[in-house]
Amino acid sequence: MTDTPAVLFVCVHNAGRSQMAAAFLQDRGAHRVDVFSAGSEPADRINPIAVEAMLEEGIDLRAAVPAILTTDAVRAADVVITMGCGDACPVFPGKRYEDWELDDPAGRPLDEVRVIRDEIRRRVEALAESLGV
Repeated sequence: MTDTPAVLFVCVHNAGRSQMAAAFLQDRGAHRVDVFSAGSEPADRINPIAVEAMLEEGIDLRAAVPAILTTDAVRAADVVITMGCGDACPVFPGKRYEDWELDDPAGRPLDEVRVIRDEIRRRVEALAESLGV
């Protein structure tokens, strides 16, 4: 791992879970970690309920745009966190992989998305501790 670890969060649509996780880690790690997110089948836009849930935490995802998962993105990451992307995520030796089983916030009401958001925050905090950021 480099001096500044690179973390890639991946979910199917890159419109909820991975965007929230990336935003939490970026907020916590600032310049001590490089944070990226992508989706195996990106949506056209970020889930508006996820945006609303993150605004409650003081994090603004309104300008975020879903991105396609590329092999280069995985290759560049030290840590790859998957959230339901299954076999779509390429695997390279020497990288740290974690699969976070989290409900997809798509189509869920705000009260359910808050629960998902809070679980993501908890996991991101543990990840940040393990990376020393």
